[in-house]
Amino acid sequence: MDIRHLTYFIEVGKYKSFTNASTSLHLSQSTLSKAVKSLEEELKVELIDRSSKKIELTEAGEIVLAEGEMILESLNDLSLNLYDLLNLKKGKIKIGIPPIIGFLFFPKIIKGFHNLFPDIKIHISEDDSQKVKQEVSDGILDLGVVMLPVDEKEFDVLPLVHGELSLFVHPTHPLARKEKVEMKELQNETFILFRHPYIHDLIIQECQRAGFRPEIAYEISEWGFMSGMIAENLGVSIFPNPVVERVGQDVIKAIPFQPSFPWDLGLITKKKKRASPAVSEFIQYISTAFPNS
Repeated sequence: MDIRHLTYFIEVGKYKSFTNASTSLHLSQSTLSKAVKSLEEELKVELIDRSSKKIELTEAGEIVLAEGEMILESLNDLSLNLYDLLNLKKGKIKIGIPPIIGFLFFPKIIKGFHNLFPDIKIHISEDDSQKVKQEVSDGILDLGVVMLPVDEKEFDVLPLVHGELSLFVHPTHPLARKEKVEMKELQNETFILFRHPYIHDLIIQECQRAGFRPEIAYEISEWGFMSGMIAENLGVSIFPNPVVERVGQDVIKAIPFQPSFPWDLGLITKKKKRASPAVSEFIQYISTAFPNS
């Protein structure tokens, strides 16, 4: 259906007059008449009763007028929404973040982005790195923050953080007096581990590399609970260095590893998937929030 012909007919139908409609549209009456006739031929039905001096719509014409007005309103809404999308007034971003990463870095980032683009909705899914990678690959998520490395044949990667993990102990623990600690010194310790695989498995792997399998007393998924357990001297744990800023050193002591225990994070997107304007703007924004990106 020619939208122009529908638009012209709607003007004629609203005014019940070719003369007034032609004035409104700045078109000749003959042009309007031809357009309405073409629409009738396309729909194979008469829209205007031409048997009377005054223009009247047929029953079919009344239906086309009512439905046509809704079609034009929807098209107008479509244009406005696309304009808003392309000009970042609207949009939606689906991002996957492992829990401890969200806790450490993302509240301020989300707040800052929201201040700039208040009508872009950000949906956050908290899960371990493996699931985040899978859901980015499957197209369920637009973006994911994960532990590096990842398969760069499958994902585009924006490095975010190059950091280290530290040992967290009670201030009265014998190791608390040390400036640095080696992994092998922990073979007789009781561990409290973060339940999510992205850091849990890494710690077990490093312990095994040091020649022992850790004795795990507790596996917990909430940082506040874990810090409370360490503060009660119920075990030791290993966390990213930025956690140090969130706890009092009089309650929990953080000790760096020697050699260092690396912890690298990156923002991933699916290769060859075209990002929406909102997602592209978020990637640009987050790249300025991390010094190593």
